[in-house]
Amino acid sequence: MLLEIDYHNGVPIYRQVIEQIRRQIMSLQLVEGQKLMSVRELAERLKVNPMTISKAYSLLEMEGMLERKRGVGLFVAEIRKDQRAKTKTAILEEILQKAAVTAIQMNVSEETVQDIFEKIYKKYNSKNRSRK
Repeated sequence: MLLEIDYHNGVPIYRQVIEQIRRQIMSLQLVEGQKLMSVRELAERLKVNPMTISKAYSLLEMEGMLERKRGVGLFVAEIRKDQRAKTKTAILEEILQKAAVTAIQMNVSEETVQDIFEKIYKKYNSKNRSRK
């Protein structure tokens, strides 16, 4: 599990942990049944208070992303296909909303934004890269 914390961006650390774990589950980097690092291990690795990791894990558990097995640990939960699609859409909408607001604040036209997005998408889409 690869997590990177930005201690200076103003987003609470537990939110950063939640968002990154959620994305990794949605992109299948973390798969159903996979055991997560213990609270203590992850807190030490990220150099944060264990309560921060505990809070993030608890919120992900309440959300249904993680499941706790007493005495064994915390695991990625089974996520229904429809829930996975809904969560992916919500994550993407949140990211694109920030981009749209930034574009509007900078007075960039919708057409330019679409062109930029299309160019970036094609650059990173492995299916398109392999065709070139």
